[in-house]
Amino acid sequence: MKSQIKTIAIFTSGGDSPGMNAAIRAVVRTALHHNIKVMGIMHGYDGMIKGDFIPLDASSVGGIIHRGGTILKTARSQGFMTAEGRSEAAAQLKKHKIDAVVAIGGDGTFKGALVFSSECKIPFVGLPGTIDNYLAGTDFTIGFDTAVNTVIEAVDKIRDTAESHDRLFFVEVMGRDAGLIALNSGIGVGAEEILIPETKTYIDDLIKQLQKGWKRKKASHIIIVAEGDDAGGAYAIAEKVKAKFNKIDTRIAVLGHLQRGGNPTANDRLLSTRLGYEAVEALLKGKKNVMLGIVNNKVVLTPFKNAVKFHAQPDKALLKMLKILSE
Repeated sequence: MKSQIKTIAIFTSGGDSPGMNAAIRAVVRTALHHNIKVMGIMHGYDGMIKGDFIPLDASSVGGIIHRGGTILKTARSQGFMTAEGRSEAAAQLKKHKIDAVVAIGGDGTFKGALVFSSECKIPFVGLPGTIDNYLAGTDFTIGFDTAVNTVIEAVDKIRDTAESHDRLFFVEVMGRDAGLIALNSGIGVGAEEILIPETKTYIDDLIKQLQKGWKRKKASHIIIVAEGDDAGGAYAIAEKVKAKFNKIDTRIAVLGHLQRGGNPTANDRLLSTRLGYEAVEALLKGKKNVMLGIVNNKVVLTPFKNAVKFHAQPDKALLKMLKILSE
């Protein structure tokens, strides 16, 4: 199989995440070690359709391991969702003599790869690049650790203000469909409550929790809200709480896209580098239509269809722990 792969393409798709550049670097340098050429595809599937390919060598990925974002850019592609768009993408891969593809992204990226590879017969392997950490088949996704640390740093600063003014802060973090950023960062900052999409939010129970803290004269209250919580985002939930319990001065902070940016942490750099290396090795062994991940510190390969179908779930025991520790 090694002799059959002469050129690998790599692209990033969907939302950017810190560590993508480290993964690109590892893929390129591992491929070059095996005398395999690497072409970078700019702007994800959209660039694949348009033929926006650039050659990558060792120097072109130098000095990027510490940078956030992605040097290959990223975009969502409506055109790739059509048979015509995928046909054009396949023609571009053939034109550039691509023998295999490394895709870095989330479930949308892998769903597209699964359909596309069955049509064009080019092997794909995927690296889990998403800050939400919701993909099954890996303990952590590329960018998750950095995003959590970004939230923790921001909330630590917010707490200084909250304690100075005896305020209640609702802090909204990313997580439209998954609450793992909220859960991990909330525990890390000692939040009084964490509201996530995977569990139902009861406003009356939240108010009771706040009343307990108020009676104990707590200096501040921090509520972490995942944007996809069933009761709404931070603004909606804050309004519901203030309507029934307005004894505490209330503020809202929406952290937004700053969670995606910044230099990757040591953990994300290690994870990205390790997975980038293993992606090339997997292709040389004839693997295809799989996502690479790390489970219990071992590299595992999960079929795309399973990685996107069975999303990772938060540990409910952590929520129980939070309630005890916040009393």
